[in-house]
Amino acid sequence: MYHSPIKGSREDLRVDGRGCEDYRCVEVETDVVSNTSGSARVKLGHTDILVGVKAEMGTPKLEKPNEGYLEFFVDCSASATPEFEGRGGDDLGTEIANTLYRIFNKSSIDLESLCISPREHCWALYVDVLLLECGGNLFDAISIAVKAALFNTRIPRVRVLEDEEGSKDIELSDDPYDCIQLSVENVPCIVTLCKIGYRHVVDATLQEEACSLASLLVSVTSKGVVTCMRKVGKGSLDPESIFEMLETGKRVGKVLHASLQSILHKEESLGPKRQKVGFLG
Repeated sequence: MYHSPIKGSREDLRVDGRGCEDYRCVEVETDVVSNTSGSARVKLGHTDILVGVKAEMGTPKLEKPNEGYLEFFVDCSASATPEFEGRGGDDLGTEIANTLYRIFNKSSIDLESLCISPREHCWALYVDVLLLECGGNLFDAISIAVKAALFNTRIPRVRVLEDEEGSKDIELSDDPYDCIQLSVENVPCIVTLCKIGYRHVVDATLQEEACSLASLLVSVTSKGVVTCMRKVGKGSLDPESIFEMLETGKRVGKVLHASLQSILHKEESLGPKRQKVGFLG
C-alpha cells in the first residue's frame, strides 16, 4: 500500500512511522580523520557527512584585527547523488558554504580566543565538508557534523616571545596534549522545516522534500535562540506558518542540542581507547 507524505503529515504520521517533529536515528563519530585538528562523521538516515577542521596560523583580517576566522569549503561528491554531477554539486556547495558563513559569527564562537597577536598572528580554522551520501535534510546533518568536528578540534597552545629589539617570535608547545579546546556551547544547529500540505515536518526524507514546495531553515542555539532563518524553495509561506515553524524549530532545536552534547561528552569521556567504527576507523 502506498502512503502519501501529504496525507500522512495531516495525521502526524509519516511514511516511516515518525511524527512530524521526530528525527531519524543520528550516528555521530568524532576524531575519524588523523591528519586534521578535529573531525566528525554524521549519518542521518541515508545522509552521510564527513567534516574535517584544520587549524593553521594566519594573519587577522584588517576589519577584525583581534580575531581569528573560519573558512568553509563544501564538496558535493558526485557519488552522493546523480544531481551533483557537473555544476549541480558546485552550486549547492556554494549555497551550503554561504549558509554556514551566515550562522557562524562572533556570537556563535569565540573568535577572539583564536587571536595570537593582534594584527599579526591568529588561528584560521579551515572547515572542509564532504557529502558522501544524500538522503535528505542536508543542512541539518551538516550543521550537526560541523559542531561535532569543532567540539573535537584541538588547537596547539602558543606563546609570543618578544626580544629586546621588539621583534616577536611564536613558540608552539611541544606537548601534544597542551591544547586549547573550542567552546561550542553557543554554536547553533540548523533545523529545517518542510511545509507539506497544511503541516510542516522536520528531518525530511528525499521523498518528503519532493512533496514540499517551501522550507524554512532555522538556526537555533542550545538555549532555543534563533540566530538566523532562511526560506528555500519556490513556494510561499504565510506569516502564521512562519511563526509556527519558528516555534517548532526552537523547541526541536533545544532537544537536538541536548542529545548532541550528551553524545559528544560521552564519547570524549571514553578517551583514545574507544572503539572506532566505519571505514575510517
